[in-house]
Amino acid sequence: MHGRDDKPLVVQSDLVILLDESTPNAGQVREKLILFTDAVRRAGSIHTYRMTALTLWNAAASGISANDIVGWLSEYGKYELPFQAEATIRRLIGRYGCLSLTMDSGKLLFQGEPALMEQIYRHSSIIEYVQNRLKPNEWELCNGCRGVFKQELTRLGYPVIDRAGYHSGEALAVHIREHTLRNRPFRLRDYQKEAVKQFYKEGTVQGGSGVIVLPCGAGKTIVGIAALAQLSSATLILTSNSTSVKQWKEELLDKTSLTDAEIGEYCGTLKQVRPVTIATYNILTHRKSKEAAFSHMRLFSERDWGLIIYDEVHLLPAPVFRMTADIQATRRLGLTATLVREDGCAEDVYSLIGPKQFDMQWKSAEAGSYIASVSCTEIRVPLQKEKQELYRDASARSKLRLAAENPGKIPIVQRLLQEHAGKPTLIIGQYLNQLHEIADRLKAPLLTGEVPQQDRQLLYERFKTGAISVLVVSKVANFAVDLPDAAVAIQLSGSFGSRQEEAQRIGRLLRPKEGNNSAWFYTIVTDQTKETEFAMRRQLFMLEQGYQYERLSLPIDGIAALEEAAQ
Repeated sequence: MHGRDDKPLVVQSDLVILLDESTPNAGQVREKLILFTDAVRRAGSIHTYRMTALTLWNAAASGISANDIVGWLSEYGKYELPFQAEATIRRLIGRYGCLSLTMDSGKLLFQGEPALMEQIYRHSSIIEYVQNRLKPNEWELCNGCRGVFKQELTRLGYPVIDRAGYHSGEALAVHIREHTLRNRPFRLRDYQKEAVKQFYKEGTVQGGSGVIVLPCGAGKTIVGIAALAQLSSATLILTSNSTSVKQWKEELLDKTSLTDAEIGEYCGTLKQVRPVTIATYNILTHRKSKEAAFSHMRLFSERDWGLIIYDEVHLLPAPVFRMTADIQATRRLGLTATLVREDGCAEDVYSLIGPKQFDMQWKSAEAGSYIASVSCTEIRVPLQKEKQELYRDASARSKLRLAAENPGKIPIVQRLLQEHAGKPTLIIGQYLNQLHEIADRLKAPLLTGEVPQQDRQLLYERFKTGAISVLVVSKVANFAVDLPDAAVAIQLSGSFGSRQEEAQRIGRLLRPKEGNNSAWFYTIVTDQTKETEFAMRRQLFMLEQGYQYERLSLPIDGIAALEEAAQ
């Protein structure tokens, strides 16, 4: 079969797609692909994607049809679209919208095409939820199974549109300010308004639950606040750490009519339950032993919440999923910069929080100057000769740690600090010994999980005000930390091949900057080790968002020269 050499795609019958980045229009085609695929890996100029039931259903939820996808793949494919691939795309997307949940006189009803429902009834895991098969196209389900039923159907490959509705919750008078407390004009950006509109979908039965995906720095918190004001009901906000709790409270006080007495913090020693309550995932999942109950899960029923906001929804822990399955009558909003989950729980986000309702690409936000323009560079350094034999004989896990803690990275950091002298810089790493060493060498403050919350807040404030220009941080700063002035980030080590972590660390730089609105991200990797493989994996999400990593390699004598210059 002769292919069209100017076309960038090869589509396989198993729904795997290969994109040749060296061909014309590859960048434009990639922007389309990420709407209905997951990136899998890259090798040179060839990027591999996969269509799954979940990626296709999320595409369908945003209005993309099977004809759209088949048309794009046919237009940009080197070869004719395989029949099996087209048939699977049409079958999976064809299921979207065919099944629904509704509520009638207090009864939970499952409705759909009779043939499809007959297929579903053959699965023994479904039968226990069916109370009465009223008609071929309508079943009555057991009360209280709304969440777990959707979970199981999603797992089996059948998406359900949830039209069972929501209760309003406790009313709360709240509106968005036209001027912040600092007397600065404030209004929602157009894309933030659109995100709230897509979530709420006033007048329809499909709104009220789902996920909003926005780049770091593009104002996910503002979208959450606007949704809260739109619904004007008691709201529970769940987020990743106590620093984020305080940031949410500051933003709510600054940009809404809410008062301090109406906002509760539920973390650490504070256990305030108020009309708007902000809690951490950690406190909800705390228990005295593995056998004990989760003592703070009662927070979900402490008030009649009209909205639950899941900040950094990609971090949602399993126990919170289980509780979420029981509260499907409460509106749910997930906020994230990436739906990538390394734990395989993306199906639970889809079934229990809701489908993706709005997704803004990172390069689109950059083009609109909503976020900073970031230059990404990977610097490969050799492993010292005296450590190479040790590396060869080490276990797989020890190999990664030896590569990650390569002392040859330190002179590179020192050189980069000279190049960006005076710019607010974060040095980020995974291993505490490494971070203590670099902090001692640079005489820079160190922020890790060992640092008390009050001291962390002080370090953040000093960094924001410019009192300190270099801050060494562990993974505690990966998520929901507002350091708007950070212009440079240097990554020494990370969590294996976590795409999510790479995106979040780059996200620390994305707040718009005064002047040329530019920032720099460096990742230092030990050459010819497992760390290079993990680095390629880590970078995958950012590459698919249109970012490019410049790659530099330094020889051993180059490292030695830098070390001498630093002494």
